[in-house]
Amino acid sequence: MFYGWAIVGSGFFMSIIGIGSRYCYGVFLKSLEVEFGITRMMTSSIFSLYMLLCSIIAVFSGWAMDEYGPKRVGIFMGTFTGLSFFLTSMANSAWQLFITYSLLFSLGTGAIYTIVNSTVSKWFVKKRGLVVGITSSGGGLGTFIMAPIMTYLISSFDWRTAFIVLGFFTWIGIGAMSLLLRRDPHDLGLLPDGDQSEPVQGGVTKEAWEVPRGDFSPGQAYKMSQFWILGFSWLLLSLSFHLIFVHIVPYAVDQGISPMDASFILSLIGISNVLGRIVLGKLSDLVGRKSLAITSALIQAGALLWLMWTHRLWMLYVFAIPFGFTFGGSSAMITALVGDIFGTRNLGVIMGILIAGFALGAAIGPAIGGYVFDVSGQYFMAFVAGTFSILITAFIIALIRRVPDQ
Repeated sequence: MFYGWAIVGSGFFMSIIGIGSRYCYGVFLKSLEVEFGITRMMTSSIFSLYMLLCSIIAVFSGWAMDEYGPKRVGIFMGTFTGLSFFLTSMANSAWQLFITYSLLFSLGTGAIYTIVNSTVSKWFVKKRGLVVGITSSGGGLGTFIMAPIMTYLISSFDWRTAFIVLGFFTWIGIGAMSLLLRRDPHDLGLLPDGDQSEPVQGGVTKEAWEVPRGDFSPGQAYKMSQFWILGFSWLLLSLSFHLIFVHIVPYAVDQGISPMDASFILSLIGISNVLGRIVLGKLSDLVGRKSLAITSALIQAGALLWLMWTHRLWMLYVFAIPFGFTFGGSSAMITALVGDIFGTRNLGVIMGILIAGFALGAAIGPAIGGYVFDVSGQYFMAFVAGTFSILITAFIIALIRRVPDQ
């Protein structure tokens, strides 16, 4: 079997563990709020600072991967992720969470998306949309699994016990999966896709490749409009998604829904995210990425409009499925477009910088939600902001145009 599939499997499980643990924060939010007597805005800011630091780390993660290889970087990530959760469980003051969670957890997972997806993109060309969809879908599956487990641990024991369990699991899991990673197929004397001769970038429609077919340096990439379009679209998409992911559980609990039922909303978003990344990622290899990404963004905006007037549990479940599915698809297609546009030679550095925009959006979104709630006592205007950010995303993705080959 082509070793590239071992890379995909390793990246998939790293995403389950690393991204899944990231998206569990919403189930801890009210416990931290009560424990330390802090506002919704301040509790949200712990996660926002974490994502802001991730945006900085993402810039350097591509360089670190190209310099030291994904295996060494992955082991470093697992160590700091476990350490972060262990120390967070011992915090006795809110300010300490900004160090134990925000800083140390960002050192542990700030590079994970870059490492996983830029690595698999080097191993596959013709199936890039599919494999990126698979690896990035791990975060959705991780959320589906971890959110109810963490909720159970919090309700049966306490939030500190939940963080200890999470720390042990992430430390061992990320470190073990990192041992399977290899920089690119040439390290093992192989070619992308397991081909026996140098591949051409085929297997997708013209629209999927309506971009240059060369390997661009970071300096060249920064001068291209596609670079800034993709970066800004990732920022806005992430802003909307993380606003919901951090605040949907407290929003539901505030409506009188039990914490366990509310955590299942996260699980539904997570599992729908998995399906969206795989199904739409594969479909984008066949019909083209841009139009499909625009359609997904518009459906996601429609789901947010539904959420604005949603107060019952079944309505929240109905919201979760299309929201998670289309976010997963949009994110996977934008990720694949990065490799399509800029090539794979400098993909680690280029994707690391672009993912900084994603992380910045993830820092802004939860902060907006917390501020709006503290000022107004509700989330309506925060959901409006999330909807507009998705509509702008659809518009700017439409601006991507083909440029001549190098």
